[in-house]
Amino acid sequence: MYVSEWENGKRTISDRYAVVLRQLLGVTDAELREGPSAASPLAADGYDDLLSRIESANSVGPAMVKAFEDQTELLRTMDRQMGASALVDQMAGHLHALEDALNFAVLPSARRPVALALAGASTLAAWQAIDSGAVERAWRHYELAKRAARDAEAPMYLAHAMAEQAYVLCEAGRPALGLELVRDAQRSLGQGGTPRLRAWLHAAEAELCAHAGLPDDCLRALDAAQECIPPGSEDRDPDMLSIFLNDAHLSRWRGNVLALLGDGEAVTSLYAALEVADPSFVRAQAGLHADLVQAHLARAEYDEANTHLRQARLLASRTGSVRQRRRVDLLSARL
Repeated sequence: MYVSEWENGKRTISDRYAVVLRQLLGVTDAELREGPSAASPLAADGYDDLLSRIESANSVGPAMVKAFEDQTELLRTMDRQMGASALVDQMAGHLHALEDALNFAVLPSARRPVALALAGASTLAAWQAIDSGAVERAWRHYELAKRAARDAEAPMYLAHAMAEQAYVLCEAGRPALGLELVRDAQRSLGQGGTPRLRAWLHAAEAELCAHAGLPDDCLRALDAAQECIPPGSEDRDPDMLSIFLNDAHLSRWRGNVLALLGDGEAVTSLYAALEVADPSFVRAQAGLHADLVQAHLARAEYDEANTHLRQARLLASRTGSVRQRRRVDLLSARL
């Protein structure tokens, strides 16, 4: 009688019976309590629903993967101009659709393109989460990105996700551990990867070295990044669309790192980067002005620091960047 009432929703399953039924039926608590919609053995064996999902995933061809990638690109463009805070729901839905397609794709030929698209989208979502101050969500997205990169057999995407994940550790006050992760990412890539990605990894290593208090290692990594960066104004890596880096961007990154070290040369690099900065990278500009505040403070140039602090605060507020606003507040306390 109880089984009939449970199935028809006339009686809820008590915790006492739930313990017994979970062991007997081999289901989770959610499957047991959600009833027919969870396809638990109380309602159905679930094979029809599983096969339907597999068929749906197998229909995800090149055109659909391209649509997923275009959506990621749109979200990336919106993020850099408007900030991440307004995109949380859209990004979550996008990741869910990609992850669902991957979970039910069977053959490697169907899985790899979807996994690659998921790896790129997950690292974007993770960086947005860092910017929003949602560090646990960021960590989980990086773990998803790494799993997807391994599934896609894409060592460049794996190395990129590992190195970006190091920033979560740095933000949490563990820069030395983050530095180990960046260097592990470099080792995992070996001699592979594009020159632009290798330059990006060296620059990330330099920044983590600065936070970890290793100035000599920091300067060596900056030099290595400069040696790797391809010439010209092109900043997009065609084989690694998450990477935007050219000599101008690297100049800004170098200025940021030197400012962290308290090096007077930082101001020269940062102003050179400011002159050629792409105005569509609004959040990056907020960071650049914050770098200039730090660099001027190191030289006791308080008027100039105040000027850039106002600009950094304005841009950080425009994009809703929790990370940049936190940095602005810390710099304000030093003036």
